[in-house]
Amino acid sequence: MHVGEVPIDDALVSGLLGQCPELRGPLRAVRSTGTVNAIYRLGDELYVRLPRLEQYAGDLRKECEWLPRLDVSLPIPVPVFAGEPTDEFPFPWAVFRWIEGEPYDDVTDERAAAATLARFVHELRAHDVTEAPAAGRAPLAELDEMTRPLLRGPALAAWERALEAPAWDGTRTWIHADLLRPNVLVSGGALAAVIDFGAMGAGDPAHDIIPAWAIFDPPGRAVFRAALDVDDATWERARGIALHQAAMIIPYYRETNPAFTALAERTVEQLTQRS
Repeated sequence: MHVGEVPIDDALVSGLLGQCPELRGPLRAVRSTGTVNAIYRLGDELYVRLPRLEQYAGDLRKECEWLPRLDVSLPIPVPVFAGEPTDEFPFPWAVFRWIEGEPYDDVTDERAAAATLARFVHELRAHDVTEAPAAGRAPLAELDEMTRPLLRGPALAAWERALEAPAWDGTRTWIHADLLRPNVLVSGGALAAVIDFGAMGAGDPAHDIIPAWAIFDPPGRAVFRAALDVDDATWERARGIALHQAAMIIPYYRETNPAFTALAERTVEQLTQRS
């Protein structure tokens, strides 16, 4: 998926698990739209995550450090073992408890799912940010040069509206910063868990408004906004963040991860609506 990606296969993962011989079970690769880590199921209760590139290695260490400190009502990943780099695999890796569910798609009640995810965002924001790592993208004005050439028509108009919105005032909150459909799990038709916290930290709260378009349709979007009481400036800034992210995903992953590209294209369609 990426130039310079470290080769990862069953034999490599099995060898790394020698660092934690008490964690054993059948090993099998998990196919997903994920782009940061390779994932291997370990037995029925565990899974292994391995960064594909050096630039992602710090995210995994951050998850192992901070996930146990988060108090939220939805299930989130629980680290079980933090693995060390080796000559064969030069990055940290980790074992987590398996969480049942499928990436967000059809749910029984989208409005209920939106309310549940809004509660998660509210709970995450309640955590103290004093020691939290910095998180989030650069201000929209700094992203304009790389984003604008990728946009046309209604998408460009939406981007320009976002650029006109008042800038973030600098008040940081805890953010997940990557609340896309692959990172929000559904089970039994209801929202069941949030995963992949590699981008988390303290930053602009607008980053966690992106599910309004990246996950939900208009009915869920309205509930999500109301539940978080999002003001107009934050709403438009969030629209810009979501549009930038989707616009960067589409050309980069068009050939290597078409399912992920399709989700980004759906997001752009939602973003060009005025709501």
